[in-house]
Amino acid sequence: MSRPAIARRAGPSARTLEIEELTVGYHRRRQWSVVISGLSLRLEQGEAYGLVGESGCGKSTVAMAVMRYLPPNAGITTGRILFQGQDLLRANAAHLEELRGNRMAMVYQDPGTALNPSLTVGRQVAEVYRRHRGMGRAEARDAAQAMLATVQIADPLRIMDRYPHELSGGQQQRIMFAMALATDPDLLVLDEPTTGLDATVEAEVLDLVERLRRKFGASILFISHNLGIVSRMCERVGVLYAGHLVEEGPAGELFRAPRHPYTFGLMRCVPRLDMHKRRHRLEPIPGTLPAAGETMAGCVFAPRCAIVRERCRVEAPTLLVAGRDRTSRCFYHEELARPAAPGAEGAAAAGTVSQAEVLSLQHLTKIYDARGVKVTAVKDASLAVRRGEVVGIVGESGSGKTTLAKCVVGLVGQWAGRIAFDGSELAGRAEQRDANLRQRLQMVFQNPDNALNPSHTVKGILSRSVRLLAGRKSAPEIEARVRELAAAVRLAPRHLELRPAALSGGLKQRVALARAFAGAPRLVVCDEPTSALDVSVQAAILNLLVELQETRQVAYVFISHDLGVVRYLADRIAVMYLGQIIEMGPADVTFRPPHHPYTEALLSAVPDFNRAEGRGRIRLQGDIPSPSNPPTGCRFHTRCPRMLGSLCRDEEPPWQQDGTSHLYRCHIQPAELREAQLAGPPRAGSS
Repeated sequence: MSRPAIARRAGPSARTLEIEELTVGYHRRRQWSVVISGLSLRLEQGEAYGLVGESGCGKSTVAMAVMRYLPPNAGITTGRILFQGQDLLRANAAHLEELRGNRMAMVYQDPGTALNPSLTVGRQVAEVYRRHRGMGRAEARDAAQAMLATVQIADPLRIMDRYPHELSGGQQQRIMFAMALATDPDLLVLDEPTTGLDATVEAEVLDLVERLRRKFGASILFISHNLGIVSRMCERVGVLYAGHLVEEGPAGELFRAPRHPYTFGLMRCVPRLDMHKRRHRLEPIPGTLPAAGETMAGCVFAPRCAIVRERCRVEAPTLLVAGRDRTSRCFYHEELARPAAPGAEGAAAAGTVSQAEVLSLQHLTKIYDARGVKVTAVKDASLAVRRGEVVGIVGESGSGKTTLAKCVVGLVGQWAGRIAFDGSELAGRAEQRDANLRQRLQMVFQNPDNALNPSHTVKGILSRSVRLLAGRKSAPEIEARVRELAAAVRLAPRHLELRPAALSGGLKQRVALARAFAGAPRLVVCDEPTSALDVSVQAAILNLLVELQETRQVAYVFISHDLGVVRYLADRIAVMYLGQIIEMGPADVTFRPPHHPYTEALLSAVPDFNRAEGRGRIRLQGDIPSPSNPPTGCRFHTRCPRMLGSLCRDEEPPWQQDGTSHLYRCHIQPAELREAQLAGPPRAGSS
């Protein structure tokens, strides 16, 4: 069937998208708040343009304005949005629906909420073809199956009959891409499409975007707070701060030598694989974003700027030329014309790790009964955490990281093996443990929204924790301890009177940390505590964890899929795959050859700021196997690019020892594996 006839601008120089002097605001509590102010940018045909900045800067509002999906309380007061020369702000509802269905598409951050849970994914993809291509039921289903194959869904016919909750996060995101690309759009808007995904799944999704971009020739507006991803994916980048475009330029040049203090500050917040807390100090941007709609004289970034002058406080800079195809909204951008250092030199903390063990796991095994099917979530895991030590745990979703953490803190029970805390064996469930132990062993979760009571103020939340965990009885004692905890995590006194809904994500996570420290714990289990945070907030939280580790000799089990964060914070690192710990060693050794082929693949998937010197990526074939039916022999052999054949298929690998304390579970000897990994990624499945 022929595609609907929609006007298109022809020619290689045609621009897909032009935003001219766009101003957007919201009506909130009878007030008009401007969140995008005079924004102008362009997106050439076939180009990928990255838009970066902290949460609250207006990135998603730009995406919604382009797609004309703004909520009823939003309004566009000035400007134009031109799509292939057509002003979207003048288009009627019918024409907009036609454009969105056939020429423009959007992929959202969370596919779990964007997909309909009551419909199979095959039906949802087929519906796009039926609605926008006029296909019949059978033809649309065939087209949907073909598109699922295009986005590299394994066994698409089987997957089509599954519901969203039966798919992994990576599979769900591929379904979203299949729906977005079903009508071959000219503009693809991606709003944080990989946030929360594992490193390998994230890399696969980004590979998919690059392949589909070449295949379909779409222009891409890529919105993300992950600077490494934008550096990899985009030709040009715009930096948004408080609704203002403060810098723009080619991605490689902009990230190599930013020309605005805000961009420079963001770069120095990002922990990289060559950084560690004992050698580098992260430098979060001081202060916070101005409130939405707040007006101020001068530069909007002046209150947080490291090179601010008096002129900046009274005069607002325009976008100034800062090089070829580069602009900066800064009077003194020439002072920044040098490469951005990856964090300040000098240790964030001297750090002392005792030899006394706080936590000891011996042969921990946790098996779930899922509708009569036995699922081994953790198998024979052994590790120790010493006082004042950070042990990082990495691995894909489904590798057993969170289950291990829940066993330690007693959120799940009936496990086999032994868990000892301060030398005493722990009961399985938290309610079976005495109150004194609960004071000394705490957990911080990934999402503070789900962990904090929304009906209580911060003061109420912390007061309750102090009563339960610190044994404080009198009101003055409780209040004094609450203020002490708030000060320790950099919460201002005014924050104590607010409820969680009035706090930013970073402030909520600080409340969660303060609550965990109410009883002066010896061990804190952190499960993805920074994965949803902006880089500046993340840097502040990481510095806080290091400070508490140093001043209070607290030990951490730190779980994350961000290898840069784990490398920066951890003293030792454990790598998990399909319920097993497959590698364990000091942080500065584990990420260097020789390491397990799975660790090698994880590291190769980390986005690199320096595009010219990027490592070859190792693409793991297929999804992680089901823990209810794990492979024989080495559990990784079904995806391993260095597989040796029947030896890996039939025999469980032994522990190999490289040095005195670095161990990995593999059939390949350390010297042989080191030589192979230093030579580069294996040819099969690598780029």
